[in-house]
Amino acid sequence: MSPFLLSIHVLAAILTIGPVAIAASMFPRFARLALATPDEPGRVAAALILHRITRVYAVIGVLVPVFGLATAASIGVLGDLWLIVSMILTVAAATILVAFILPGQKRVVGALDRGAPDAGGFVPDGAARRLGMLTGVFNLLWAIVVVLMIYRPGSTTGVGR
Repeated sequence: MSPFLLSIHVLAAILTIGPVAIAASMFPRFARLALATPDEPGRVAAALILHRITRVYAVIGVLVPVFGLATAASIGVLGDLWLIVSMILTVAAATILVAFILPGQKRVVGALDRGAPDAGGFVPDGAARRLGMLTGVFNLLWAIVVVLMIYRPGSTTGVGR
């Protein structure tokens, strides 16, 4: 059962976290382009599509830690430090995504729909720049988790020894 769970976990990570990381990384650039030229529908559409990809795949991405925990339980590593650190980093990445990236994208998309910043002093271009930084942190956290998953202490594969 462990090989099956591990396979699903890895596939879920590739097919869900990968698109989130790429779409979220591309969003700030396309949002800035769309904000600079709102009369070009292709640029606005690109930002909208990237936001939708980020949002939809973030929801599906919940499968990654679910199958990761199931895999860890099946191979008896739930208490290992490398896994605990990975879980903490996963929660941090998910928090950044849910609390900052997705709402920030939504605000920029709202400004694109209206064609101007809102009356609350929201500056869409500045928000797009902040999203670039937040997405970089999000992606760095995932990169560290991937390294921990491959180079885990005590690996029976011999990797990391």
